[in-house]
Amino acid sequence: MGKGKHFGVLGALVLCMVLAGPAWAQKTLTNGIDFGFPPFGFVDTQGNPAGFDVESVNWIAEQMGFTVRHQPMDWDGIIPALNANKIDFIASGMSITEERKKVVNFTIPYYQVTQVLVVNEGEETSFDDMFTTGKKIGVQRGTNTHTLLIDMAKEPGKNFDIVAYDSTDLSMQDLPLGRIHGSAMDSSIAREIKKGRPFKVAGTFDVEPDSYGYAVRKADTELLNTLNEGLEKLMADPYWSELKKKWDLE
Repeated sequence: MGKGKHFGVLGALVLCMVLAGPAWAQKTLTNGIDFGFPPFGFVDTQGNPAGFDVESVNWIAEQMGFTVRHQPMDWDGIIPALNANKIDFIASGMSITEERKKVVNFTIPYYQVTQVLVVNEGEETSFDDMFTTGKKIGVQRGTNTHTLLIDMAKEPGKNFDIVAYDSTDLSMQDLPLGRIHGSAMDSSIAREIKKGRPFKVAGTFDVEPDSYGYAVRKADTELLNTLNEGLEKLMADPYWSELKKKWDLE
């Protein structure tokens, strides 16, 4: 009797644990986002996290049975914050690169972008001359585009200064003032930034397109699988097209 009762209690506990799912599903997960990277992740005029990735993750969380909060933070410290357990994953327009894959795992890709240079509408300097005539080029620090410029500056014949910012928005505040001559960024954010403003794309960098993915810690394979499953469901749902249309990502 005693053994049978003990086994029954133990079995019930195990069953509850199975039904409850993974431990992380029982608490709110924190998604780290860029505070100034529209349309994917940013803080709106009311001080609330917003953007394509924010709404995508909200949908995935509801479908996959967990809750999520979005934590804006400086982009150049976002991966260290992830690996220090200050956040649980990153869904904010992060490019999948070989360097980043050494320290985090990525979900399946969900969007593709190119790298472009944005200048003032009246700028007459050609795209190529921007990088050979001592111009100042702004870029958000810690981004794939920042790495691209650093590598590009080492090439023979190149002559330009890199001005790194905490966000692309900050670089675009300096561009009209003449503090920089151009700002390098992903094509998706360039399209957003140009809306109703006197900017234009001077040209596209001669590099392979980037793919965006969500980043998780190397050890969090269960969370990675859940996010992958959620992304697949989202991309197969009509809501995916609605989101892309809403954020002008079609």
